[in-house]
Amino acid sequence: MLTDIHIKAVEVYFIPVNTRIPLKFGPEVLTSVTCARIKVSVENNSGQVAEGWGETPLSVQWVWPSSISYSFRFLRIKQFVLELSKEVNDYPVKGHPIETEHLFQKEILPEILRKFNMTVTESESLPWLAALVALSAFDIALHDAYGNVNEVPVYKTYNSHYMNKDLSWFLESAKEKEISFKGLYPEDFFTLPPGQYLPVWHLVGGLDEIDEEVPSEKDPLDGYPVSLNDWIKRDGLECLKIKLKGDDEDWDYNRIVKVGNTGLGEGVKWLSVDFNCTVTDPAYVNEILDKLKVNNPGISEMILYVEQPFPYDLESNKIDVHSVSARKPLFMDESAHNWELIRLGRELGWTGVALKTCKTQTEALLSLSWAKAHGMPLMVQDLTNPMLAQIPHVLLAAHAGTIMGVESNAMQFY
Repeated sequence: MLTDIHIKAVEVYFIPVNTRIPLKFGPEVLTSVTCARIKVSVENNSGQVAEGWGETPLSVQWVWPSSISYSFRFLRIKQFVLELSKEVNDYPVKGHPIETEHLFQKEILPEILRKFNMTVTESESLPWLAALVALSAFDIALHDAYGNVNEVPVYKTYNSHYMNKDLSWFLESAKEKEISFKGLYPEDFFTLPPGQYLPVWHLVGGLDEIDEEVPSEKDPLDGYPVSLNDWIKRDGLECLKIKLKGDDEDWDYNRIVKVGNTGLGEGVKWLSVDFNCTVTDPAYVNEILDKLKVNNPGISEMILYVEQPFPYDLESNKIDVHSVSARKPLFMDESAHNWELIRLGRELGWTGVALKTCKTQTEALLSLSWAKAHGMPLMVQDLTNPMLAQIPHVLLAAHAGTIMGVESNAMQFY
């Protein structure tokens, strides 16, 4: 097609951002992040040239939970971004970015990662999730450039007018017999027209104050709230996501009750609970949910879904989670790298999918299509995306048709 593009140049920028308050990720605490910001120059088959931008926070604690030092992990991820810039710059394939990037992830990225990890021990090897996050900024930039060079909003290009391949080329395999994707494109699974206003989920981090009566000396003096109570009053919040530990049942239960009671009195309608991959036994989650249902039925009813309690390496941790999803909708997050893992998750009992642009726009759109075709509800979850990273994140949520709005918490922590 005349709209097909190829890459002419790639530029990489690293932008440090300090948090205004700390954010707890499972056993680790985030106090700063570096964003990878990518500029990609492309040319289409008509000879037109344009640029696109992509960005993602290199959230070390999320992509690579480990006892290895933060400095080592961050340096490795940063080095991988630079390695990717060379590989992406030399990638010769032409087409629509959803096609070229899907091929890159399937055929090129695993080998790049394998070679990158050859010089370190297995425990020091960069995980696949970290590789995806590093790639995502390049992927988003390419989608942006495609829309710019062809002078069309990129979300209007995920159809037969612009794509060379339908979804069957991406999604059908020997094991996929339930549904045929022949003649279907991502646009066929969008909510159109996209939402112009979305409910926003506010994150309640593990270190966040709930109802701070006396300001702490550590509180930032920037005019923004610190305690959850003040955020609710200022922003009229209706949806709260609660970060939990996953290894301290009493703490997790009491945290849900405290946040829930605070929200009940201030107009909050919905809660979600996020265990951040720290649970290994479904009974842990079930006991908390059952206890809430008996002792705090109002709070129990507010819980719209449970997010990723179990280890994200789904193939190595094939835990049957039907008992959890029988109680509340259970959403894959870190595990949902691609549609094939979502299919495996569905077989194990997961009922919904939390999409993230930080695992590439390309795979988010393919996962969206597969999940919707199989009746799985969606959410679009944040990676505390600041600056440019916020734009593709909320655009995805607007087109995805989520169970309830979008998570967005950069304003709290940055």
